[in-house]
Amino acid sequence: TANIPRPEHPFPQMVRENWMNLNGTWDFEFDFGVSGLERGYERRTDFKDKIIVPFCPESVLSGIGYTDFIPAVWYHRTFSLTEEQLRGRVLIHFGAVDYDCRVFVNGKEAGRHKGGYVSFVFDITGLVRAGENDLTVYAQDDTRSPLQPIGKQSDRYASYACSYTRTTGIWQTVWLEFVPETYLQYARYYPDPQNGCVTVSGLAKGEGTLRLTALWAGKPVGEKTIAVQDGFFTTQLDLEEIHLWEAGKGGLYTLLLSLENDQVSSYFGLRTVAFQGRKFLLNGKPLFQRFVLDQGFYPDGIYTAPTEEDLIRDITLSFAAGFNGARLHEKVFEPRFLYHCDRLGYLVW
Repeated sequence: TANIPRPEHPFPQMVRENWMNLNGTWDFEFDFGVSGLERGYERRTDFKDKIIVPFCPESVLSGIGYTDFIPAVWYHRTFSLTEEQLRGRVLIHFGAVDYDCRVFVNGKEAGRHKGGYVSFVFDITGLVRAGENDLTVYAQDDTRSPLQPIGKQSDRYASYACSYTRTTGIWQTVWLEFVPETYLQYARYYPDPQNGCVTVSGLAKGEGTLRLTALWAGKPVGEKTIAVQDGFFTTQLDLEEIHLWEAGKGGLYTLLLSLENDQVSSYFGLRTVAFQGRKFLLNGKPLFQRFVLDQGFYPDGIYTAPTEEDLIRDITLSFAAGFNGARLHEKVFEPRFLYHCDRLGYLVW
């Protein structure tokens, strides 16, 4: 992973060991006429430029740095799979692609997603094969359209006022995940420190036995086993030790989820949020929220932080300046940043 930009796992609340980071050098081509679909670009493997994913083509870090309007772009790369990796399901994840994205695997469409800020996943099991595979991504982006959310991206050629350089195409990590036939599609947590528990809900693909294990500083402090069917589940996990998440301090439990052969590592924190008149209460105590406004732009990566260390530095600089949190403005920040906020005790809106 030494030569892969942003090599860390992009989704700390759903970590599996069997995954493949697809960041790095991809083939690339502009589609100024928005005609590539008509011309069969999804089957091409000879795009004339190169780009460094996950940095957008407007950024310096992408190796392109083209800052005029870009109506559409194409990406291509290959990846190789073993027979072992094909024994279960193969999922492809995109942290974010701006804006209207279509994904093709070996010339066939795997899925389409609209929305430049949220992650999405496609099951590509039926499209991949052992050995080399072709992956092609198309993204259409009309920043001047009033029907498309653009956040703080400029609708003029240059930046002005509070509008800045645009982001087109892939701008967060792309990765493959290899899961068994029975696996967890997602899990969400609802902490309840007053009653010493956390409610876990989620979606299971297939049926089997789900085991939940909570740990504090590596020590097991709660365990629960339930049977799950194919679909939604919810259960309550009681905790033997209560440690509150605090501003400026953090405090996270590790949560291990095991559904048959699917092993997932996650985390949660215990805290309460309430209002008393105009007072904001964290864990029942008044807390003055000294928040900086963070618009999430980077000089060389634009929407994308150059490294994980840059994400952490944003938080530590804010702490050093006397703030205890941030308003994250006009952009959905990547889960890796939110993880470090959770870990360090940095509040965010």
